[in-house]
Parts: sequence; C-alpha cells; structure tokens
Amino acid sequence: MTLTAWCVLIVFASLAGGAAADRVRLTHRSMQFIMSSVGGLMLGIALLHMLPHATAQLGSTDEACRAAVAGLLIMFLLLRTFHFHEHEPLDPSHRHGESGECDEHPPQPACHGAHAHSPETSRHLSWGGVAFGLALHTLMDGMALAAAVQAGTDQGAGVLAGLGVFLAIVLHKPLDAVSITTLMLSGGWSHPARVAVNIAFALMCPLGALLFVSGVERFHGMQGTIVGSALGFSAGVFLCISMSDLLPEIEFHTHDRFWLTVCLVTGVVTAALIGFVDAI
Repeated sequence: MTLTAWCVLIVFASLAGGAAADRVRLTHRSMQFIMSSVGGLMLGIALLHMLPHATAQLGSTDEACRAAVAGLLIMFLLLRTFHFHEHEPLDPSHRHGESGECDEHPPQPACHGAHAHSPETSRHLSWGGVAFGLALHTLMDGMALAAAVQAGTDQGAGVLAGLGVFLAIVLHKPLDAVSITTLMLSGGWSHPARVAVNIAFALMCPLGALLFVSGVERFHGMQGTIVGSALGFSAGVFLCISMSDLLPEIEFHTHDRFWLTVCLVTGVVTAALIGFVDAI
C-alpha cells in the first residue's frame, strides 16, 4: 500500500512538471536553487539512508559499498552516453543578465557547468536520447523506491517506509519531465505528442517498482540480499546524480554561491531529519 501511494504521487508530480513546461518558464537562477536543494537531499538520502540500510540487509559494509560503486559507474556511463540531465532554460533571456547570474565573460567556466549549454546546443540535443536516458534512470528510481520501502517495512517503519527515497524522487522527477517537454517544445513537437511522452515517462517509476517487486518474489530466501544490493546500487546512482547536479551549480557558478551552498546544506539537513521521522 505504501509503495503504491508513493508511486501515484510521483506520477502526478512528474506529470505536473511536464505540464508546467508549457506554461511556466523557470529562470536560470531559480532552477539552480531548486537543483542544489534537491541535489543535497539526494546526497543525504544516499549516504544517511540507503547505504546504512543496504549494509543492514547485506550484513557487510564492503558489499554495500561495492554495490554503490557499481551504481555510480553505471549511472556515470549513462550520463556520458545520453547526457540527459539538461535542466537549463532554453530561452536566452533566462540565461544571462537576470539578477547577475552568469554575467561573466562568455569563456568563463561559471557559465559552462554540466547544465549550461548555449541555446543553439540545447536545441540540437535529441529529446529522444534525453527521454531514453531519463527513462532508464527513472526505472532505477522505481526499483530504488521499492527496495527502500521493502527495507523500511522489514525494519518496522510502517506507512512511512521509504519516505526519504520517495521525497528525493518526487522532487527530482518534475525537473526531468521539464527537460523532456522543453526539448520537445523547442523542436516543434505538437502538444498531444508532448503530453503522450510526458505520460509515458511518468509511468516509468511505477514500472521500475513493479519489476523489482515481481523479481524479488521469484527468489525466495534471497530477498535480503537482493534488497540490500538494490539499495547499495541505488545509493551510487543517487550519489552520481546529486554530484553531477551539485558541482556545476556551486563550484562553477560565480553568482549566488552563498545561497546555493545554503540550498545544498538545507537538502542534506532535510535528509538527516527524515531519519528521525523514520525512527518514530
């Protein structure tokens, strides 16, 4: 029941993100604040929740860390192949000259983080490649959520099982949906086509959760190992995503460094506070 509720909320959040791309144009600055906050939350969830739970399920810190390294490397290769974490507004007016963001000279690295592409480059990004990469990523998120709920249930977390992982996913999926819809919009795709792709993408997380649950049920006596390995692997995925989103925003941008750092710390602190909720 808990897993179903989380999946339904994630689907609605993803659909809302895709729909918002047609109506709301987030500025470069506001996008950086959101990404830093969510990135900090994902970083905290990976290290404070997923890895400890993976260790508890596997009974070995070494095995949990090996699974995390595997998840990090695979997600890194997916990012390198599809370059699908493109969260930058495509309208040039949102990129330069607003509140001083990225107003350095063009060659400066402040405007060339992993998410900072020129409008021309962004328009040439294949929305299909972005959608495929994000779909794989979201399938992994669904599996991570199912594993976290299973682990939390085993440890008596009740209806709040997997809360931290759910929050990290539900806050991140709208940004991913915005990426896909915005690229389709810039490519001239019709509104029905964008809606159809948005719906298909939103369903990837429940599909991943379903695949994990059905797979675990087939291996009686190995559930703990499977859940622990999935959590460790997912921790690596979350670490890769959080750092690939965080480093460019805090390290390479000269504007709002203090407030971007505050957003990062707020996300990590929120992840830590979730641990107290889980313990209730």
